[in-house]
Amino acid sequence: MAPVDAPAFRIWPPLALGVPLTAGLVLTAAAGDPLSIASLATRWIGGALAVAFVLWNGWTLWVMATNRTAILPGGATVLILQSGPFRLSRNPLYVGLIALDVAVALLAQSFWALVFVPIGVVALSWGAIPPEERYLSGKFGSEYQAYRARVRRWL
Repeated sequence: MAPVDAPAFRIWPPLALGVPLTAGLVLTAAAGDPLSIASLATRWIGGALAVAFVLWNGWTLWVMATNRTAILPGGATVLILQSGPFRLSRNPLYVGLIALDVAVALLAQSFWALVFVPIGVVALSWGAIPPEERYLSGKFGSEYQAYRARVRRWL
């Protein structure tokens, strides 16, 4: 049996971000919010973040597809991407998904969903990113270390 060529996630990245967001939306629907975040400004900011997510993650996915590397979390990485958004962030899809979480919370006007976004970021930072970094270090060695020294984790 061949070894698995993928990170050994503690938490699958979409769940790390999606579960706290969903919990916040459900809590708002069930119990209401202690503070209102409803305003025209939050709607505009949420809309702008949603558009930014589509553009940023679309660009990232295009770079990944062009280079024929795994798009879904947990797939095999065939090379260290260093162009496009990968010049700015080692985790551009995660940056985009965090922006999407904030956008959804603001557009839904859910205080709890907005408050729970950092829980998702912590879960991602603990459960997904370290296993990915270990995987990439083991697979690509000094090439990944040099990339890691040059490019920030987030932005």
